[in-house]
Amino acid sequence: MDTIMRATACQCGTCGYCRVARTDARRANIVQPDLELVAVPHDESFKAWSHGYPYRTVRWHFHPEFEIQLITATTGKYFVGDYIGDFEPGNLVMTGPNLPHNWVSNVPPGERVDERCLILQFDTGFIARAIEVFPELKRVESLLDASRWGVLFTPKTGAAAEPILREMLVAQGMRRITLFVTLLDLLVQSAEPLKLASAAYHADPARYAETRINHVLSYIGKNLSQDLRESELAELAGQSASAFSRYFRRHTGVPFVQYVNRLRINLACQLLMSGELSITEICYQVGFNNLSNFNRQFLLLKDMSPSRWRAYQQLNAASAIETPDVTNAIEAFS
Repeated sequence: MDTIMRATACQCGTCGYCRVARTDARRANIVQPDLELVAVPHDESFKAWSHGYPYRTVRWHFHPEFEIQLITATTGKYFVGDYIGDFEPGNLVMTGPNLPHNWVSNVPPGERVDERCLILQFDTGFIARAIEVFPELKRVESLLDASRWGVLFTPKTGAAAEPILREMLVAQGMRRITLFVTLLDLLVQSAEPLKLASAAYHADPARYAETRINHVLSYIGKNLSQDLRESELAELAGQSASAFSRYFRRHTGVPFVQYVNRLRINLACQLLMSGELSITEICYQVGFNNLSNFNRQFLLLKDMSPSRWRAYQQLNAASAIETPDVTNAIEAFS
């Protein structure tokens, strides 16, 4: 602060104080990344999914998990740390924990793309435990280290990774682990990937977390089962209710209530898959106050009731076991 005050008083524009002040001003104007809450199902080791464009996570953001992303449609600009480049289908990039990133597609306003990318996300604890149990996986450590600056693979590797990632979207049980190891083996043995962010770039999650929106998002993630009121979150952010509403939507792409409901329904799906709790118990455990609203929101986001969603998951699990019960289950749905 003393440096900035001296530079303001000086205003010569050439001395050391002025140069430092200009640097501080530029840093203050840099847009800080938003926190993305990655919900890995409690009975799975990683999250494999896809999304279209536009989508709520398409913004300058970070998360503590490793990420492997393959672009399957559209072209545009992508940003990883302090790197800016062009992308097209086949663009395969791995980013490390808390490394800010974003892919912006050249899609005219009002148009939508059903599938823009395939994504795999896993946390540091999972991969560390896997390496400890299976020493053969130590070969992947150099790739994990390089990913902290972001790494770009060749189009050939991207093409080879696509069928693996696609099967991951629907795979169940041990097959998911087989595919995960197969993908890592492909990446480790591929041609030398290109590091994206500069060697001097340093991801700073502590600084990101200080931003108003990330403080709010972190609070939501930790208190999802509690009663979350927009007015109370506005107070937490130090804003009026109307200002917070605009601010939240600008950063997440959706209104506050819709954002919270999506997270709660995603958590409900995880609990439905475990089969240990009743639908009523799940309703209250994920933060809904009544069963009718839970059913309505679930239907809105998943196009089916919670009971039917659970039944389909049970059918899917039964098909992997290949027992005579599968035929009976299929007939029940026909």
